[in-house]
Amino acid sequence: MDERMLTMIVPTIGLVSGLIATYVSLQNRALLAEVRKELAELESRITLRLNGLYVRRQECELREALLEERLETLMEKNRNAAGS
Repeated sequence: MDERMLTMIVPTIGLVSGLIATYVSLQNRALLAEVRKELAELESRITLRLNGLYVRRQECELREALLEERLETLMEKNRNAAGS
């Protein structure tokens, strides 16, 4: 009787162990896929934010150059008006 029970229990334990290992493996894959997805989203957000900063910087430099050009034009007009 004990030997019969043993011959049924050992394969059952092996089967349960295999099923648990498969389940854990699938959970790990799902978790890894989720982490990769979140990492890609974070990378995308960082890239967009950096691009936004650089665009704003270029816009500021352009505005500053235009402002300097306008000031120079006004100063030249003022000098010409004062000299006339």
